[in-house]
Amino acid sequence: MSCPLLWTPPNPYTPSGGLNTNGSTPIYRPLSQFDFQSLNLALNQEYIELDLFHYGLAKFSVADFEAVGLTAEDRHLIEFMADQELGHAILVSNILGERAAKQCTYRYSFNTVREFIDFCQKLTRFGESGVYGFLEHLNSRDAATLLLQSITTEARQQMIFRQFEGLFPMPVWFEVGITQSMAWTLLAPYLVSCPAENPRIIWQNFPALNIENNLNATAYNDTNSTGYETTPAITHNRTDPLSYPGREVTFTWESPGKQVGYNDSFTTSTSAGAPQFVAWMSQLNTTYTDLFDINGTGNGTTGRTYQPGGRVFGDGTSPIVNGTMFVAITDDNVTVTPANISALNQHIVAGPALYQAG
Repeated sequence: MSCPLLWTPPNPYTPSGGLNTNGSTPIYRPLSQFDFQSLNLALNQEYIELDLFHYGLAKFSVADFEAVGLTAEDRHLIEFMADQELGHAILVSNILGERAAKQCTYRYSFNTVREFIDFCQKLTRFGESGVYGFLEHLNSRDAATLLLQSITTEARQQMIFRQFEGLFPMPVWFEVGITQSMAWTLLAPYLVSCPAENPRIIWQNFPALNIENNLNATAYNDTNSTGYETTPAITHNRTDPLSYPGREVTFTWESPGKQVGYNDSFTTSTSAGAPQFVAWMSQLNTTYTDLFDINGTGNGTTGRTYQPGGRVFGDGTSPIVNGTMFVAITDDNVTVTPANISALNQHIVAGPALYQAG
């Protein structure tokens, strides 16, 4: 006598479990307001990248690019990356449907090719990390699949711009995810005006944070010595790192209530208490350091801290603080992990800002 099966076998060679594996038709559209607003933010990010890459190619001459070692082939790659952004924008617009936002106008502050490249590697950094922070929380797993396939391309773009800048292309083991509000805080200052019919972005804008002595990779181009060279290359083995544990870092941050974003139609805010810590968001970790010498209560509030050490998995592994990463001023040192980093939002006094650690 045979025993009855206790569960229904799935498809051949497929174990039980998983989501959307029962043969149902994929639904490539938002299934919640969380989905819509996350994808709305992502679309605005894709649009500025599309505009930025074209803008830089038009602003600077062939001689300007070649003076810093970027050839016709390199410029063609930047143009191709702009084409990629066009594809990404079409994809997300198709997911959002008739309410999809249209392209805005933008402001940029770079004046040289190297500053343009540096801005590109930073913009793609928070564009990539901003999606990692919400991707696994989308209700629409089908839409998440398509967005994942676009953001993996953006990850490659960020690495290319690091190579153009002479930075080590991938100095971390894991790429960090940040929240939608963190990404919107970083993006909003570059949007000047948008079409009136564009859906309003509902995520929070935190007060701006500035790192007064941030390390500038564009300033490290004064020598061709081994370990210091920052000319474009597949990689440079830099023996002199940009930053190091124990380095003093100084900050200035704004008070809430400033008008930001397109048409100055958004207002910065915070629900946090008094500033006490600096949160360092990198790889799998959010690490805190004490905030010292806090002075002022207005838009020029200042403080300082020291860059933390530590490794991702203990001794002998990747340093936590590396690459282009994120710091914020917080009122508490709450424990968060990659899956619940949004719990940090309510504790942010100002930021995040991009810290150029390596």
